[in-house]
Amino acid sequence: MFSGIVEAVSEIRSSQELVNAFRVQVDKPMQFDDLHLGDSIAVDGVCLTVEAFDEQQMTFALAAETIRVLQWNPHSWIGKKVNLERSLRFGDRIHGHLVTGHVDSLAEVTRAELQGESFFLDVKVVASVLPYVWKKGSITINGVSLTVNELRGSVVEVCLIPETLKRTNLGSLKAGSRVNIEPDYMARAVVAATRNVEAP
Repeated sequence: MFSGIVEAVSEIRSSQELVNAFRVQVDKPMQFDDLHLGDSIAVDGVCLTVEAFDEQQMTFALAAETIRVLQWNPHSWIGKKVNLERSLRFGDRIHGHLVTGHVDSLAEVTRAELQGESFFLDVKVVASVLPYVWKKGSITINGVSLTVNELRGSVVEVCLIPETLKRTNLGSLKAGSRVNIEPDYMARAVVAATRNVEAP
């Protein structure tokens, strides 16, 4: 479980194709000095397991379902800057919202516009995400916990402050970019429970 508050931005250094999987190596931030094998790290919002690490890099494997959701292209991801967050510990303050790291889908950026100190980001989400999104609710984009400013049809608008732009990779987005989306999992649970009650 994560909070959607990014700790570092690092670069994907390599990608190795396996049988129905990929193994990737990501630069290890200096502050990630408490890692253990098997730890969970959110990489652009995707919960991945640490397979190996040294002073310079961390190694993860992406399984078939993750590849399907992300439409993984190993060539386009090498050199990509990704948001990183270590999993929460009991007793931690939660400054964002509870995030599982189970990315639901990709979304397309339709607007990325800096207005003064605010950066407005519009993303067009798939229909399956819409039941869990509402104005002033929470959504996770590339692992970043954000508040929904507006919802116009299938377009979600969020507004980023300078600190978020400084600490994440969202400031590099432009129209046509694709991002990882995780809707609020508590909203998903409530909707699922309601549907189950209503089902005959």
